[in-house]
Amino acid sequence: MTVVVTGASKGIGLATTKALLDAGYEVIAQYRDTEPSFSHENLSWWQASFDPGASLEPPAANVEAIVHCAGVAILGTCAQLDPQDWRDHMEVNLYGPIELTRMLLPELRKRDGHVIYINSGAGLHTKPEWGGYSASKFAARAWCDTLRAEEPDIRVTSIYPGRVNTDMQRAIVAYEGKEYDGSQFIAPETIAQTVLSVLQTPRDAQVNDVSIRPR
Repeated sequence: MTVVVTGASKGIGLATTKALLDAGYEVIAQYRDTEPSFSHENLSWWQASFDPGASLEPPAANVEAIVHCAGVAILGTCAQLDPQDWRDHMEVNLYGPIELTRMLLPELRKRDGHVIYINSGAGLHTKPEWGGYSASKFAARAWCDTLRAEEPDIRVTSIYPGRVNTDMQRAIVAYEGKEYDGSQFIAPETIAQTVLSVLQTPRDAQVNDVSIRPR
């Protein structure tokens, strides 16, 4: 099976890429700026940006699954966030995944494919200063639910992690003015194993939603 993973240069995306490779999958891994040094015989790196006007040009051959891991989180009150902050959330967390999936739909339909979107607890509920991020994740939840209803030959799964030990989380904790302790959060490898488990679910069933929280 060939799987496309976005946001694969670090965090959940990189952990997912490694887990898939260890399980014998072929992986096409998207990065934005600098190609990571990590290599594997079944790994192809693919440079692409979700910026407005950027051309995705996805590799289309034999793709059977997409795991959307790319994401951005900019915290601030609704009064503080400027229009570009809202657009950045939507471009990376929503519009990019929608367009990439749309472009790969012919491949996914032919292969009883699978779309997995790494959402967030912020896609289920929100709180002050999380409005921009939550708005994009709430919208992504609606998109996944709609896609599942429209494409009966494709399985669609939303995964809702709590806080994960990533660079994004480190920036969020710094914004909150707190001391960072990665041991308090979920390891990216745990989310990667969840992705692998969902992907390997027998074909007579579909996992629609998975919620994961730190212990």
